[in-house]
Formats: sequence, structure tokens, C-alpha cells
Amino acid sequence: MKMLSRSDDATIAYEHVPGVGPGIVFLSGFNSNMQGDKALYLDQWCREQGRQFTRFDYFGHGSSSGDFAEGTLGRWIEDAIHVFDEVTDGPQLLVGSSMGGWIMLHVALARSERVRALVGIAAAPDFTRGLAEHGLSPEQKLQLELSGLCFIDNCYDDGEPYPISQQLLEEGAGHCLLAGEDIAIPQPVRLLHGQCDGDIPWRTSLKLAEKLTSTDVEVHLVKDGDHRLSRPGDLARLGRTLQALLGQESVHG
Repeated sequence: MKMLSRSDDATIAYEHVPGVGPGIVFLSGFNSNMQGDKALYLDQWCREQGRQFTRFDYFGHGSSSGDFAEGTLGRWIEDAIHVFDEVTDGPQLLVGSSMGGWIMLHVALARSERVRALVGIAAAPDFTRGLAEHGLSPEQKLQLELSGLCFIDNCYDDGEPYPISQQLLEEGAGHCLLAGEDIAIPQPVRLLHGQCDGDIPWRTSLKLAEKLTSTDVEVHLVKDGDHRLSRPGDLARLGRTLQALLGQESVHG
């Protein structure tokens, strides 16, 4: 594991596998990290191909510095762009899981010339808006008002409740993409989404597909798939999706 410094002395933990391009960058989800099943699967997949691969932890996540409850979308987007600029080399294919699917869109908008394609796994653009508008109970809203922090249930048995700050919700509003103009991403995009996703409705991927300016967008729905999409069959599907996109590199590169 390596550490990348930010200008405020915070450190971002990352792993980088050198290799041929286009490389792959994995962007993990909210309160997740680079040691998850999808990140490790992609690490092995890229090593077997001799392909460049990069994974990392946002501020307050995993092995990076910082308090998770103090993180914001803007900070995590900056982390992703910093890693993209300082660690990766040449064209890259972005893979974003859940919140990472939202952050991946901002990386593609900021570094369009180096992004070759995007793959969203239960992509969650604008999820903070959904939380603020209809995702919190009256009790949680009162907690936010009184202390600036509340906790929401983790739908997985192995996880602690998620801390949600007022700052996260307010700052996240400035990065929302679905309610505005079309999203100016011309690259190929593949969106994988489970129809049994209890966190992010699969229709979010349909809405995102409509907003993208790219004419090469496909939504793949997994009827029995959950939010994680990390079962062996789900991971194999991800690998096939990447292989098909990388096979188009001569066309879209």
C-alpha cells in the first residue's frame, strides 16, 4: 500500500499495478474501501492481463487519513481527481460502484481527454438529494438539526450504521447531476444494476442513461441482483463488460 499526500497534509491510501493501457481505475462506494470484493477482483483481473490498475480510499475511508463523518462529495471528488492525475498514466477506464458511480462522472467531466469509457455498478448519482428529501425519518432530521449528524441503518448484517452529516447533504447538492442539463460525457458507458437493490433503485440507472450525451450507453439489469453485485456471477459479468469495452478501444480510443 502506498500513500499520496494532499495539500492539507491529508494522505490518500492507494494501490497501483503498472501495466499496459488503457488502465482501469476503481472508485468505491460510500463508507466502502479498496479492499472490497469488486476492487480485489479487478486487481487480479488486471494483473492476469498485464493491465494497469488503480484503487484507492477516499478521505475518511479505509486506510486514508481523516474522519469519515467530516467527508463531503466535493472532497471525495477532489481525492479521485488527485489520484487520477498523480498515479495513473495514459487513457483510463473508470469503474464506479454506488457513490463511486457518481464520483466517476465528475472525474470524466474533469478529465475527459484521458477517460476512454465508464462502467457504473449500482451507480448512485445525487444520492444525498434523495436522502435529504425523503430518505430520513423525522427523528433523524431532528438529530441533524440538533447536532449536525445522524445515523442511518446499514442494510447489511456486517456493517455499522452510517453517519450522515448536515454538511454532507448540503455540500452534495452542489454536485448533483440528474436534475440539470444533459451530462456531457461522450464516452461509452455501461451501467450494471440489480433489480433487488435495496439502497439505490435500478431506475436511477435508466435516468442516468437518459441524461448522458453519449450515444453508446447500455443498461444491464440483473433481476436477482442486490446493491453490491459482488457474487461470483456478478464479478464475471463485470469482467465480460470490461473486456467488451476494451475490445472497442481501437474504435473509441
